Amino acid sequence: MREIIEAALDAARLAGASYADARVVDSSREELQVADGRLEGVDRSDSFGLGVRVLVDGAWGFAASRTVTRDEASRVAREATAIARASALVGGEPVRLSPVEPARGTWAGPCQVDPFTVPLEEKLALLVAADEALRAEPAVSITKASCGSYRFRKWLGSTEGAFTEQSWYETGAGIVAHAVADGDVVSRSYPNSHGGGWSQAGWEYVAGLDLVGTAPRVAREAAALLTAPEVTPGTVDLIIDGSQMGLQVHESIGHPTELDRVLGEEAAFAGTSWVGISDVDSLRYGSEHVTVSADATVAGSLGSFGWDDDGVPGQRDLLVTEGILTGLLSSRDTAPEMGRPSNGCARADGWNRIPLVRMTTISLEPGTWAFDDLIADTETGLYVETNNSWSIDDKRLNFQFGCEIGWEIVNGELGRMVRMPNYTGITPQFWASCDAVCSADHWQVWGLPNCGKGEPMQTAHVAHGASPARFRGVQVGVGQ
Repeated sequence: MREIIEAALDAARLAGASYADARVVDSSREELQVADGRLEGVDRSDSFGLGVRVLVDGAWGFAASRTVTRDEASRVAREATAIARASALVGGEPVRLSPVEPARGTWAGPCQVDPFTVPLEEKLALLVAADEALRAEPAVSITKASCGSYRFRKWLGSTEGAFTEQSWYETGAGIVAHAVADGDVVSRSYPNSHGGGWSQAGWEYVAGLDLVGTAPRVAREAAALLTAPEVTPGTVDLIIDGSQMGLQVHESIGHPTELDRVLGEEAAFAGTSWVGISDVDSLRYGSEHVTVSADATVAGSLGSFGWDDDGVPGQRDLLVTEGILTGLLSSRDTAPEMGRPSNGCARADGWNRIPLVRMTTISLEPGTWAFDDLIADTETGLYVETNNSWSIDDKRLNFQFGCEIGWEIVNGELGRMVRMPNYTGITPQFWASCDAVCSADHWQVWGLPNCGKGEPMQTAHVAHGASPARFRGVQVGVGQ
């Protein structure tokens, strides 16, 4: 692969590029779904190609091809250079790249059992068994069980002397039970909604989820939700479980701290941001209990890698430190705007896409509370689990989240179950109301393989670590 990448870089230099990088990406994807006792689909795809990015006269150019040969790599590089030269005619501020030591080496993610070697029959047997266990509950009439796997190999070289090779697997699975009665439908998911749980791992991750053993509890909760009351509208002390906290972090801290959104260079799909570069090191984003990290070195996380697509090493950085905004997610071509080196967040979702600023593992750092103690310390309130819906404005300020299930907290104990509770807030006010975060014993990384951004849209695989946390005086039951 090195010869092909070097052919691209040599052609870019000869065509006048001041900088060039070339990526070869080889990936495979497999997804299986069983629904209502029947096989719904088996989808398998492979992708292999080359992308070349160049700088000419301070402007980017990019071209790609699914033909990976020396001659084609040279042609693609010349095409990218021509595009960059034409783009430079438009004018504007020239692209500046933050300095980085040329990356060299190999990196591999953790994997015990290659998921692509597990027989299809074994995977389907697991999903069918989990689906049957869900349908054993009479009130559950719509069910789904799914699993998926990705395999990636990526090579990156640059005219600065970088050359890296990375490989990793990702696997995921989940079950969903829909209970139906009198035209009413309620849902319960495990281990998470919107596609289940995902990890940078092999088939051992799916085996460890115990989908079949957990299905009866999931089905019982779905059935119970049919007759559970809605949450009483009002202002309550709210405790949010780790999975929903992950999405809360994603939408109200992850996206607003992407530097391209902060700069106004990216607005597609998720809007821009309510924070500015001048806010770094001064803006109070939340209470002193809120520390949020961006960490591409968390073992087994979908947001981990050896180097990003700029060749910057995966690293840990703090976005919010004890409530103060202290960092932003950056790439080599955005970091100079804030006078800092890139913290390694440039990623593309394939060989035919340019890198964008993307989240890595964006996590609410654990606090000190045991979960039972946090419930006991809450006189009255509400505990909610598992996202059901979300909405947030294009500045990432005003949000509303719905969850699948909740329980009232009365006199420091979990009480009556409530169905599909929702809550709303304004980002800095909400995070300022956080007064307790559970400890590392309750902290878990939640993989998210479907974060959309850009035009054309790119789908990033990111993750969020979180444990349950408490927020005082949150408005719930909006619109019920």
